[in-house]
Amino acid sequence: MHRYAAIDIGSNSIRMLAAEMDGNQRPQTLAEDRQVTRLGSSVFETGYVNQESMELVCGVLERMSAAYRKYDVLAARVVATAAVRDARNQDEFLERASQAAGAKVEVISGQEEARLIFHGVQSRWPHRRRRVLVIDIGGGSAEVILGEEGRIAAAFSRPLGAVRLSSVFLKSDPPSPADLNRMKEYIEEKLTPAVRRIGRGALERAIGTSATASAVVCAANRIPRARRAEADRKRVTAPQLKALYEDLSTKDLAARRKITGIGPRRAEIIVPGVAVLLRVLRDLGIPSLYYSAAGLRDGIVIDLAARGAGRVNARLAPEQRKAVEEFARRFGVDLKHARKVASFVTTLFDALLGLHRLPPEQGRLVEAAAYLRDVGHVVNDSSHHKHSFYIVSNADLGGFDQTERQLIAALCRYHRKSMPVARHPEFQTLTAEMRRSVLWLAPLLRIADALDRGREQRVESIECAVSGGQVSLTAREKLDTALEQWAVEIAGQDFQQVYGKALAFRVERAA
Repeated sequence: MHRYAAIDIGSNSIRMLAAEMDGNQRPQTLAEDRQVTRLGSSVFETGYVNQESMELVCGVLERMSAAYRKYDVLAARVVATAAVRDARNQDEFLERASQAAGAKVEVISGQEEARLIFHGVQSRWPHRRRRVLVIDIGGGSAEVILGEEGRIAAAFSRPLGAVRLSSVFLKSDPPSPADLNRMKEYIEEKLTPAVRRIGRGALERAIGTSATASAVVCAANRIPRARRAEADRKRVTAPQLKALYEDLSTKDLAARRKITGIGPRRAEIIVPGVAVLLRVLRDLGIPSLYYSAAGLRDGIVIDLAARGAGRVNARLAPEQRKAVEEFARRFGVDLKHARKVASFVTTLFDALLGLHRLPPEQGRLVEAAAYLRDVGHVVNDSSHHKHSFYIVSNADLGGFDQTERQLIAALCRYHRKSMPVARHPEFQTLTAEMRRSVLWLAPLLRIADALDRGREQRVESIECAVSGGQVSLTAREKLDTALEQWAVEIAGQDFQQVYGKALAFRVERAA
């Protein structure tokens, strides 16, 4: 299973998530971290990221990057949002932050931020048949996203982040009535276009994300900050939110910090955050707000997985595929069968990446072996795997270097009959690293071949997932697959020997 990482450099805090995609393409958290940096404070007051904030952010990025790298992620994305969008010294910040993170830091637009937030929420809490509103109150901006049947219908990014509003409008503690009124007028001005576009009514659920929503839901449900994970999918009603705002806006910082569910740092900027949420609910006639623990970082991980990030080299390039197909055709290989096996083996390679831990680029080598494993039939049927090894080893195969051709040839050799053993001359000539690759890839090629044993493409598609102590393989059949099931059971014995996990195979009738 693929692993990805995300770092969100927000205006108030930096968040990191490392996650592994399960068989249903849902992220399962491996590691996460969050640290308040108040990056936006200096930007919203002076227009620049000050040196103190820059040093703090770089230190956090170094720590978080080191943490996610322990999980051998396939790809990572580091993004910066509102504060960095506004910073006049953006170039300096990006250069230093990228160096600290060990990866390019990119500034994303408000629309991109909204898109990723929505997909993050959908990944954790799907609403595929509902008209929902997602509201994210960050440090520098607020994103208001209308979703219909699992898709974004409209998205708005407004400069209504809690740090920004606090820095610009709230100059005393507790806030003065005059400052609160000015802030309310500004919020209304910025929200009006979104409210008009979305319209009142017909919203089946409103979902808040980020720490402001977490804090108000915790406060409404008397959930201590230390147990804030329990707030996920709980709600606060509009009257509760109104009462909370009226209470918070008249208290000083020390008193706000005593409210259950609102942490000491969040108490500093909670008033403007609640003001924005309250205005959205009031203007759109929304009776309550639910909280989702998902957010931008989850959306980044989902997006990386959907785009196949890091897997570019795990598939044959067009020129390489053309070369192997032409070579296979010259030796009378059944290309329809070869393409099917290649499709199956790449699916298996991707799904089991978390187990075999091989470099992604080796996916294209086992794919090439799926095309070339039968070229030896031109010499002899019963020992064609050995002849395939000899032919591929000595082939002038464009698009592959000598080491890659050697590995492909070895996979052709071990796609059937005995598994690799030390006494085999073909295995002895490989480096230790190559021997490991062949050992882990050969069972996958055998299973892929078994899935089209009758060469009639009776299996339409497969899904593979790791669950506990076993690997689940589901095949969707178009026709009876008794022969293929028998062949997979035999190949599964080699798989269990190498991977140390049982292969649970089942068949479903394709729709």
